[in-house]
Amino acid sequence: MELHTVKIEIPEGANIIIGQTHFIKTIEDLYEIMVGAVPNMKFGIAFCEASGPCLIRKEGNDSDLTEVAVKNASSIAAGHTFVILMKDAFPINVLNAVKNCQEVCSIFCATANPVEVVVAETELGRGIMGVIDGFAPKGVENEDDIKARKSLLRKFGYKC
Repeated sequence: MELHTVKIEIPEGANIIIGQTHFIKTIEDLYEIMVGAVPNMKFGIAFCEASGPCLIRKEGNDSDLTEVAVKNASSIAAGHTFVILMKDAFPINVLNAVKNCQEVCSIFCATANPVEVVVAETELGRGIMGVIDGFAPKGVENEDDIKARKSLLRKFGYKC
């Protein structure tokens, strides 16, 4: 077995969700979830099929995000994984619906941070072992940091 890290491309202003699923129907179901979640959200989805023709399936309402989702899925190249790139919304707006999709097995990350995917490769194929999401902590928040966090959440409308 060989381990690799794959740097993921996230366009400026976008967020990403990477997960594992189990069925070709997922690509259409995830499309329907995204379309129904947030009006005017832009997104692209890519899904690595793990049997049959083993194609990267794609959907989306934004060709640029769909293209980058396909590029990331191609770089990961692990069966039954999916990549969603989104703009004009946050993962918190869609994550429960994505997790409740009957084909979705797990979510590896939902973030706008830099991401590296740790991939194991064997004779059979490739699989995601985990992700590196963002940077290591630099300390513990102080009172000013707490105020800034609370202000940011209220600015985004997530807290009153």
